Amino acid sequence: MNERLYQLRDVTQSYRQRTVLKVDDLAIHQGEVLALLGPSGAGKSTLLRLLNFLELPSTGEISFRGQVISGVNPASLALRRRVTTVFQRPVLLNRSVWDNVRYGLQLRGERNGQAAVTDALEQVGLTSFARQQARTLSGGEAQRVALARALVLRPDVLLLDEPTANLDPYNVSLIEEIIQRANRERDATVVMVTHNLHQARRLGTRVGLLLDGAVVEVAPTDQFFDSPADPRTARFIHGEMVY
Repeated sequence: MNERLYQLRDVTQSYRQRTVLKVDDLAIHQGEVLALLGPSGAGKSTLLRLLNFLELPSTGEISFRGQVISGVNPASLALRRRVTTVFQRPVLLNRSVWDNVRYGLQLRGERNGQAAVTDALEQVGLTSFARQQARTLSGGEAQRVALARALVLRPDVLLLDEPTANLDPYNVSLIEEIIQRANRERDATVVMVTHNLHQARRLGTRVGLLLDGAVVEVAPTDQFFDSPADPRTARFIHGEMVY
């Protein structure tokens, strides 16, 4: 197994005195694809916000490449820029596809990003759409723009919150291929929230299950699906109500 990229210990996240996430111990390894399953409200998106340092944990600590992040030691800007998130619903600027993809580079003061933008658009199959207005695209095309906007920054970590929800099979297949290529060719660590068990099995190096804000099990993909250690995992996989 590759080196530990993240380590979470005794992490909780609470809003208005209500605990929505509790992670006793979770390691995420460099270069893996970790697929997170669980019903709505299980804490998956909250976990992504912590991994992206958009929020600090209420208690406990998160380390990233050995640097401890906590309420008294927030992540630096340089560290936060190594992690990028793509959400379920892409939020695109009222500009061209090219300008949307280039926007993150502009914010970082990179003036010579033409080659990087061209490469990112090629990766997501949208080279011919470069000058088209982003808001005229289909849902699947818009999501691919959002992926290109993330990939152009060459992040160490790509966090994906249901990136193919409500998309047609063609775009689902394209986006899955983009994710696999980013992981394989760029060694990007991917943490992906999905409700699609088949997708988790196709893409995941490991798969995790969250229920009621707690991590029930994280295991290599075949083990997770074929011989889960926790009976709740087995029931979830077989479509039985466990929440």
